Amino acid sequence: MTPAKVVLVGADGCKAGWIAVLREPGSTPRNPDAAPSVDVFPTFAALLAAIPHDAIVAVDMPIGLPEFSQKGGRGPEAQVRPLLGARQSSVFSIPSRAALYADTGGFTTIEAWYAAHIRASEVARTTSDPPRGVSIQAFGIFSKIREIDALLIARPELRGRVFESHPEVAFCRLNGDRAMLLPKKIKGSVNPAGMAERKALLCRHGYDMDFLDQPPPRGAAADDFLDAAAMMLIAARIVGGKAKPFPNPPLADGFGIPVAIWA
Repeated sequence: MTPAKVVLVGADGCKAGWIAVLREPGSTPRNPDAAPSVDVFPTFAALLAAIPHDAIVAVDMPIGLPEFSQKGGRGPEAQVRPLLGARQSSVFSIPSRAALYADTGGFTTIEAWYAAHIRASEVARTTSDPPRGVSIQAFGIFSKIREIDALLIARPELRGRVFESHPEVAFCRLNGDRAMLLPKKIKGSVNPAGMAERKALLCRHGYDMDFLDQPPPRGAAADDFLDAAAMMLIAARIVGGKAKPFPNPPLADGFGIPVAIWA
């Protein structure tokens, strides 16, 4: 397959579910008659149901879970951090599958959410060397990691269509292996200068600034939108044979799911 013959999708988790930037076959971001589209889906399964069965998806979410967590993460994390310089803190280690599934409740109260975080950290410490708990940042996306994990366990055919990537690694690779100079966020708030740096890079790879400047769909943040746009370019690189997996070749988890960050 080539990028001209397959639907390309870049996805990122967001408050409302998943934001996806989609490019139809034969289109380019600059072609006004076939511009990319952006939409939000409540679940990853809903996103997959809305696209063709052969579409290629690059998603900002860990794929493939360890049974036991080593220092530095699963393997991909340790390989990509040195590429990112000051941006490497954006790559956090993924705990064991047992920790991910330690508490899967609905967390209807903040107290229940924090209790679940404590429970996950307890399990993580018993399944890691050196013993390590779970960061609040990582715990916040556990439910989304489980969404993709469950789908790839139940539907092995998806393993050749859904690929893990990471926005800062993607931006670095798209920038000639040079990490972004400015942070995307500062103290939890969007950094306009960092966003402008990334938008300029995306435009150099074919996006139109009008597309990137539009308000994101309801339920998604502006940085989620840019990350999904970068993921779509990685999907194109995967289809075109230009993407590289970290590590190369990819590892595999206990279910045979590939473990690698593609960019």
